[in-house]
Amino acid sequence: MTDLFIRKATGLVRSWSVFDAFVYALFSTNLVTLGFYSFSQMYYFQGGLIPALLIAALFIIFEVVVYSSLIAVMPRSGGDYVWQSRILGGGVGFVLAISGWWFILWLWVPLYADMLRHIVITPVLALLGNPQAALWFGQSPLGLFVTSLITLAIVSTFIMMGMKKYAQIQKFSFFGGMLGLAIMLVLLLTGTPESFRAGMDANLSQLFGMSESVYDTVVAEGVAAGAAMPLTGGSFGLIMLTLPYLVFFNLWPNWGATLYGEVRGASDFKRNLAGMAWALGTTTLLAVLVVFAISRSIGWDFFMQASGAYWNHAWGYTQEPPALPIWPYPALLAAFLTTNRALQILLIVLMSLWWFGWSGTLFLSSTRVIFAAAFDRFLPEKVSEVDERTHTPVNALLLMVIPSILISFLFAYNIFEFRSLTLDSTLVIAVTYLGTTIAAIILPYRKPDLYNASPIAKFKVLGIPLITIAGTIFGSFLLFLLVEWLFDPWLNGTALYGISLQNTPSVIFIGVLYGTALAIYLGFKAYRKSRGIDIDKVHQEIPID
Repeated sequence: MTDLFIRKATGLVRSWSVFDAFVYALFSTNLVTLGFYSFSQMYYFQGGLIPALLIAALFIIFEVVVYSSLIAVMPRSGGDYVWQSRILGGGVGFVLAISGWWFILWLWVPLYADMLRHIVITPVLALLGNPQAALWFGQSPLGLFVTSLITLAIVSTFIMMGMKKYAQIQKFSFFGGMLGLAIMLVLLLTGTPESFRAGMDANLSQLFGMSESVYDTVVAEGVAAGAAMPLTGGSFGLIMLTLPYLVFFNLWPNWGATLYGEVRGASDFKRNLAGMAWALGTTTLLAVLVVFAISRSIGWDFFMQASGAYWNHAWGYTQEPPALPIWPYPALLAAFLTTNRALQILLIVLMSLWWFGWSGTLFLSSTRVIFAAAFDRFLPEKVSEVDERTHTPVNALLLMVIPSILISFLFAYNIFEFRSLTLDSTLVIAVTYLGTTIAAIILPYRKPDLYNASPIAKFKVLGIPLITIAGTIFGSFLLFLLVEWLFDPWLNGTALYGISLQNTPSVIFIGVLYGTALAIYLGFKAYRKSRGIDIDKVHQEIPID
């Protein structure tokens, strides 16, 4: 054993409680960041958002069962990589997990940064009386790149503080963010369309010096952009077409699965299931409540029209800047229902905690996958080193940060059409999830001794292991998503997702990711063999945390 792994134990410690894992899962399916961002970009879909949210949650609950089961069987840091490499084989596990948890997360950096500037930096600067700086951050490519560097600095600091400290940041952000959401809901539920329209005119005049009402212009721009997404309604087929975009927001209650080697009580299937399921259920119900509240005062059609006007320009479909000069952030729109500047600032600051509590999810899970691969000797030994004080794999973090700077630059300036690759950030991870789901389906048959000795062996339906049934259902959903993304049906002359096989930069980018992962795997396998280490035997053993 000591000849196979870098050392006898990982050096990581179980510093998180199950509640910490629940908060992490809740932030991973973040309504205020990922949710608002996704809803806004889906303005041209024609299936109702609320039924889409409910149907998506129904499928994703089977994902929760799959991951809760695998954690209970093998609660190890590295999650997908460890499970796939031990059940499917080292090559498959390495290529899928490294592509999905390391390389593709570089693309998430400018996406996190885009949300940071829209929900924190731009509204705060505007409310503090600096509209020029607010618009520079919110509109310019350089503003996005600078925000990406700020994002990297914040995220790296949080992760280097260690799991225990980050759990404290999460909890503070969770309670503060919930308070902000409650204030936002009160404003939305007590407001009216008339008070919102008057409040928007008054606030835009104060914040940006706009002398004329922009409401009707925004409506016209949104209609011209094809804003059509209803809150409810639409045929079942149209609702299903929204799911491959919607999962950019809610496919992630299992995001902390790679961390469960550092969670106390991780071998308890029911507790794992409850934590992730409560996170998914809470997020879904909050989303339904918030969009209903938006419809009551701001008006759902107006939010979609403002979104269409904004993204139609941001994506380059029109060169004419939108009448509303900022992204229609629902919390800021809610703040327009009052002219009390102190209350507005308080609301935006509290709502910003949704971003700060979520920000660590950018790299925290990924560092554990990289660490696990290095611990198995597929990366340099240096990568597996852990800081003695914080128990953080710092060198693994560097492998996330440094390439992200280049990717953020390409995205900010749309070099090689990088902005069209946005949903690749979900596609590549979904492929990783599919690999894990297949591993879950065959686990009882491929590793019967391991399965039968686990706490999930007693959970069966008509004699069939629950993990196999859940895996089959969730795997079918993932296959549906992949087919939709890769072949991209058109609706009224519009490609819905933009990352099909017809998108050459997308195909090249994904090919480079998987090709690089395969080259690293083959290279290190050959290198270790030359040193007398049989890597295949490594993947027959389970590391000790």
